[in-house]
This record gives sequence, structure tokens and C-alpha cells, in this order.
Amino acid sequence: MNPASTSFAIDVANVTKTFGARSVVNQIGLRVGIGEIFGFLGPNGSGKTTFLRILCGLLTPDAGQGQCLGFDIRTQAGEIRRRVGYMTQRFSFYEDLTIEENLDFVARIYQIPGRREAVQRSLERLGLTERRRQLAGVLSGGWKQRLALAACLIHSPQLLLLDEPTAGVDPKARRDFWEEIHTLAAEGLTVLITTHYMDEAERCHRLAYIAYGNLLAQGTVEEVVRQAGLATFEITGPDLPALARQLRALPGVEQVVAFGLALHVSGRHPQRLAEVLAPLIQAPRTLRPIESGLEDVFIGLMSGARDNFQ
Repeated sequence: MNPASTSFAIDVANVTKTFGARSVVNQIGLRVGIGEIFGFLGPNGSGKTTFLRILCGLLTPDAGQGQCLGFDIRTQAGEIRRRVGYMTQRFSFYEDLTIEENLDFVARIYQIPGRREAVQRSLERLGLTERRRQLAGVLSGGWKQRLALAACLIHSPQLLLLDEPTAGVDPKARRDFWEEIHTLAAEGLTVLITTHYMDEAERCHRLAYIAYGNLLAQGTVEEVVRQAGLATFEITGPDLPALARQLRALPGVEQVVAFGLALHVSGRHPQRLAEVLAPLIQAPRTLRPIESGLEDVFIGLMSGARDNFQ
């Protein structure tokens, strides 16, 4: 199938992958539009990386069907691999080669015509020209990240699969990285990115939450928060650690989390939660309802999910 014949870069249903008796990816369906930045979130060991490897043709699903870039994920994995840039969690380039030599090596693998020009374009786009002769092994986390992204882009892919690409880099490097991702998406490149950072999740056009192989929520940030039906109250005042221990024992309280000098208390029923909290809130303590955030929602989803390692 021609990739231009579908409006979705990713369109899969009931994708399942098991290892032994454990279902790592359990009947996941996902649609990601062309030029969309889609966030993929969930706790460690939830199957996010396995799902990415299925999409880019490195693993074959045990069940399910669908297309990536218009090609069948079961029978046309080779066509998909040629059109995808995949950035792994760990830095996977030769540390005893320079930045330029690493990019040239990747260009050779993809048999890119005009290889030297392609390497030069990648160096310029990611601001690596001045460091082109620096060994990859001595780069900081942020510069290694730029090299990895440059390598992912050198063959002009239609889809980027980024597996926790900003782990361990400083805030400025993260911000610069996301500015580049939004620029690429505006040019029509589709991005599926896994992350544990809630501020990064909010930068995505849409997102999904997977816990232990199961897809629990997806949509825009606003849709995911609304679908969760979670009510949250903020409590301020003295002796909050002792209060938190009391609150966790109350009926209807699903989570109590410290945020700076306040506590966020969440549950499914706003009125009942307020009634339970009110007797414990006396001056100088204060209680007020606030909007539930992504972190509140995801902690709630995670606490209700069953760990398939157990």
C-alpha cells in the first residue's frame, strides 16, 4: 500500500505481544495522525518500548493488525524500517568515533545518495557543525541527544519513534529538543514519544497512558483529565506530613501527594471527598478545590492497574 493513501501515520488495532505467560502488550489500538506529536506514557515495564519496536518493524505482534506509514506491520516490516527514525533509551552510537563519523556511518547503512551532503545538512540542522570532530564518548547528555536525533533524521524519515529521549539532560537541552520536535511536526513529520515528564506530556498534541500492557486512556490533555473523573483539593497549613497520614486512611481518598507547601488530595466523588476532609481542616489550615493535573490522573491510573510481573 502507498503510504500517502491513509490519513494516519499509525493505525493499529488489538496489537498483542506476549513473552512466556506474560502479555506485555495487550490488545492495544492506536491512531496517530500525520504531523501529530503523540505522547506515550506509563510506568516502567508497561510495554511502551515493546509497542514501539512492533511499530517500527523490529518485533512481530502475536495478534492484532494495522498499518504504520501505510504498510502492514506484519508483512511489510522492511518497508516500515526504511521510513522510520528510532531513538532508543540508551545512547547507541560509537563513542570512539566523532560526531561526523557516526553520522557518516548511519548514512552508509541507509545507502543515502549524496552521503556527504546529507551528513552536512544533519550537522547544520542540529547545531553540531562546530563539534563535528568531537568524539561521541566525551559529549554531555544534551549533545549526545542532539547527535542521536541527527542520526534519526539523516534518512528523512516520515515517522520518529523516540523512547524517553530527554532522560538525564538539563532543562535547557530539553526545551531546545522540544522546539526542534515541534518544528519537525509542523513540516509534516509524525512523532511518537515516550516520556515520564508531565510537562513534556502537555507539549504533545495528544497522548495515551499504558499500564502493564493495557491502554487505559488516550486523547488530548484536557480529554484525558476529564475522562479520569478525578476531583482534587489543595490543603495548606501546618503539620502537613502528619495530616497526610490521617488522610490516607479516610474513605474516598485515593491519593495524597505533597506539592511544595501544600497537599493535593484526590478522589472520585467531589462532594463526598469534601465532606470527609472538612472536619480535619481548621484554621490556620485551608481547603480549596483545584483542577486535577496530569500527574494526579496518571498516579490514579497507575495505582489502579495490576502489575503483570506479579
